Amino acid sequence: MSIGTNVLTRAWNELRQFTARCDALRRFTSRRRVRLAGRVTAVIAVGLIGGWIGLLAGGHAQTDVGPADVDFALHPSMSGGTVIDIPPLGTLRLDSHSGPVRIDAQVTRIRPDRAKTLIDDPAAFDRLSDTIGGDVRHAFIVMAVKATAAALGCAALAGLLVFRSWRGVLWSTVSAFNGLIVIGLLASLTFNPESIAEPRFTGILASAPQVVGDAKTIVSRIGAYREQLARLVGNMSRLYDVTSTLPTYEPDPTTIRVLHVSDIHLNPVAWGVIRQVVSQFHIQVVIDTGDLTDHGTKTEDKFANSISKLKVPYVFIRGNHDSTAIEKGVRRQKNAVVLDDQIADVGGLRIFGTPDPRFTPDKTTRGDQVNAQEMLGYGRIAVQRLKYLGKNPDIVLAHDPNEGQAFDGTTPLIMSGHTHQRSTRLLPSGTRLFIQGSTGGAGMRGLEHEQPTPIEMSVLYFNRATHRLQGWDDIRLGGLGLTSAQIERTLEPKPDRPIMPSPAQTPSGTPLTPTPASPSPRPSQASRPR
Repeated sequence: MSIGTNVLTRAWNELRQFTARCDALRRFTSRRRVRLAGRVTAVIAVGLIGGWIGLLAGGHAQTDVGPADVDFALHPSMSGGTVIDIPPLGTLRLDSHSGPVRIDAQVTRIRPDRAKTLIDDPAAFDRLSDTIGGDVRHAFIVMAVKATAAALGCAALAGLLVFRSWRGVLWSTVSAFNGLIVIGLLASLTFNPESIAEPRFTGILASAPQVVGDAKTIVSRIGAYREQLARLVGNMSRLYDVTSTLPTYEPDPTTIRVLHVSDIHLNPVAWGVIRQVVSQFHIQVVIDTGDLTDHGTKTEDKFANSISKLKVPYVFIRGNHDSTAIEKGVRRQKNAVVLDDQIADVGGLRIFGTPDPRFTPDKTTRGDQVNAQEMLGYGRIAVQRLKYLGKNPDIVLAHDPNEGQAFDGTTPLIMSGHTHQRSTRLLPSGTRLFIQGSTGGAGMRGLEHEQPTPIEMSVLYFNRATHRLQGWDDIRLGGLGLTSAQIERTLEPKPDRPIMPSPAQTPSGTPLTPTPASPSPRPSQASRPR
């Protein structure tokens, strides 16, 4: 009995020891597996992070695309795609591919000599179509090679710093290389060659997509891409041509930048263009010389709500299409300054504004030859109101230039609109009369002509110390059906010229459209038709 008990006891002890050894082996195997899995994960993570940093740091290249210097770069993105930045016009976005990397192309400079050759010589455009594809392809190859080399180099360096072994360096580099293969395969499999025919425009380009030509008419073939890209570069060269060849004026941080708009006439497209110019040109004050709306009805009040989105002071005077209800709608905007024979200091400039004395939503001012002399008379009455205030303004605002020219000799600059045709000239006493075109393309009436009215606005640069105009950039976008876009810079030849009031202390003037009629008294706001 005792012998059997001893055998069973020994067997039980052996079984317990065997079980314990199995448990120890299982724990040992488990720890090694965990350590191995953790090490593999760490190697992959270090390789991918190092490779990603190198990819973004080294993924850039610069090349000449026709007359333009273009920077190409890779940036992280959740959706991929391609972004072409053309400052200050805006951007084109193409759904070219998917993946964690976006391709950015930015036009950094237009070379005037090359641009002029492209514009003047039709054969140069044909040569550009033949070579532009190779230029872009070369830039992509250079960018890809630099990005790959930088990614592998950074991954190897990261492996050395973290693991301090050549094995860690090797496997980190292999991990980064595999990551590059995955990104490349994803981009290749999702590449959309038709994306160039469906670009999305932002900024000024959103209002003038025709700057790249009729993209939707191209067919899916390699030659078409070259021609389309050549057309983009060609039109962009024309856009910058005048600016590049004029004397340079570099606004310093103390310069006051003013955007002059006028005659928007209920065109909602204008707000997008204005917002982009305010952002791109760092505008400090927007001046609107009237005709914000078309009929002056109460339902048009909400159109003024977009003013508050500009985030800069918005100075406004009524035009002959703006009712007092519209004026109230503008006043409700927190950043609006409405001038009704008043003077205000805005953005460092002293501005006097007088509203148009008429309210003619039925467009009765068209071709009215009596208007010019009458408006000059209204202007002389407004001059007396200005003199009563006892302050000398830096700028006077008057919707109709015939009324505005009465202020010759009282201010260095008069800003007007109304005519839908941009022009400027010096008046006899040294005052500059600046007439803006239609920032709304004249609204719906802009389509009544064979050539639709363009969208026009100007950026004016003032010296902060003297408050005098130094120069201006005229922006012009082709109306519906046109394919033109221009930015033209003009310098004020004598910014500090003296302003000489007339001996009678009341400036005289000749109406822009001379007529024998005499001025009539200025109508009161209460008598204006609604």
